[in-house]
Order: sequence, then C-alpha cells, then structure tokens
Amino acid sequence: MTGLINNYRADALKSFRNYKRLAERAIEQVSDEEFFAQIDTEANSIAVIVKHIAGNLHSRWRDFLMSDGEKADRDRDSEFELIGDSRESLMRFWETGWQTLFENVEPLEVGDFSRTITIRGEPHTVVEAINRQLTHYAYHIGQIVLLAKHFRSSGWKTLSVPRNKSAAFNQFLADTQAAGGLSDDRFASVEMYLEEKLSTEN
Repeated sequence: MTGLINNYRADALKSFRNYKRLAERAIEQVSDEEFFAQIDTEANSIAVIVKHIAGNLHSRWRDFLMSDGEKADRDRDSEFELIGDSRESLMRFWETGWQTLFENVEPLEVGDFSRTITIRGEPHTVVEAINRQLTHYAYHIGQIVLLAKHFRSSGWKTLSVPRNKSAAFNQFLADTQAAGGLSDDRFASVEMYLEEKLSTEN
C-alpha cells in the first residue's frame, strides 16, 4: 500500500506540473490584448480564468490538512472580475497559488492519505480532494488553450502532436525508446518531438 500511495502522489504532482506548464505555454503565445479579451459577453477571458484558478489554488491548498478548502477570506465572485488587475499581477497570483499547492502536496506522508478533509463542509478523502482539484484545473486549462489557439489562429505553435503527424510521433517515441532516451513525462515527450521537428525544418 505504501508504494501505491507514493506512486499516486508522484503522479498527481507530475500531472499538476504538466497542466501548469501547458497553460503557461499557451499564455506565452497571446498578446496582452488577447489575454484580457472576451470572445462574447458570457465568456471568461484568459485573464479571468487565470485569476479564478489562482484564487482556487490559494484557498484549497493553504493549510490543506488543517482547515476547510473554502477559506473564509476567499471572495470567489471577485475572481470573475478584473479591477485594477494587470497581466503581471495575475501571473504572480497564479505562480504563488501553484507554489501553495506544491508546498502542501509534496510533504504528504502515507499516513496523511487516511485523513479526511472538508471542502465547503463536505468530507473528502485526501485522494478525493486531489482528484477533484486536478480535474477542475484540467477543465479550465483546456479553456485557456482553446482561447489561446483561437486568438493565434494560423500562428499557433502546437502544444500536442501536430495534425497528420501521429505516425511520425509514434516512430519518434519508438526510436527514442530504443536509444534509451524516452522521458516518462507524457508532455515532455511531445515537447522533445516538437523541438526535433523544428530543428530539422530550420
């Protein structure tokens, strides 16, 4: 059981880091105007999604094992408003939010996974709480990627296997694995392929 729990924690941390990196690689491609743009009156901008994820990170992971995940000082509704927020301030808020997550998940010990925490008073096992947030962040990060790709259009630098390149990517994985250089990081393998493809095209 100890090995299973350690493997789960390591994979959860890897997944959190991968989704964070995916969002940041998408955000890097948009201008300040696009960062704050709404595609319609009901849509959230990338800026608002960043602010909401960051607010959630700070609330859910601060004192993770000791207090409810919906902190009394969180103003969730304000996360969907931009008042005096700059791209720089929002990305700092984003970064400190993720740091809060890592500082509270990395030290978890095997015994901690038998504990129960609450979110808005609802009991969760530690695994349930981690899975809840992992899926929540993946949902919103998918929105960020979609918006960034929409704004960049033909100038978009793909973050996944390029269209019509699945066979070439599979061959790259096979060749890299045979050479003993394959990463166990799913996102890193795609990045390696894209970098090699770019270098051969230039």
